[in-house]
Amino acid sequence: MPDQRETVQVLQLRNAINAGAGWFIWVAGLSMVNSIVSVSGGGFRFIFGLGATQVVDALAHRAGQSGIALDLIINGLLAGLFVLFWNFARKGQKWAFIIGMTLYAFDGLILIPFADYLGLAFHAYVLWRIYGGFNAASQVETLQPAMLAAGGEINPR
Repeated sequence: MPDQRETVQVLQLRNAINAGAGWFIWVAGLSMVNSIVSVSGGGFRFIFGLGATQVVDALAHRAGQSGIALDLIINGLLAGLFVLFWNFARKGQKWAFIIGMTLYAFDGLILIPFADYLGLAFHAYVLWRIYGGFNAASQVETLQPAMLAAGGEINPR
């Protein structure tokens, strides 16, 4: 049986995994809120959203009324992708962290031509927080053989 210290460490790592993965949900949700606000003519947006959805929103405004449905579909698919990353990342799947962080980093680069440096800075902050979850998942992966050998179980859910 693993000692109490190892069990506490794994629980702390699981919390860190969930905290890092949770940013994918925030990005997805706030991106959709941004899109809905944009198509309804609102004048604000959340900076944690995706830069790609802002581009889609701008193109939809140019297309007029017919672009609104397409805007919500495309942005819904983009947000859905981040929901998938959240789902797998919270289970400790490192590939979801890696691909999600990579796409979010490229998304941040979209903001540079628009001189949205505040959005870029928040992208960097979110990436740092997501990386914390990735790092925790890596540590759990390292601890897993020892925990299993001691009769413990690591279940990252």
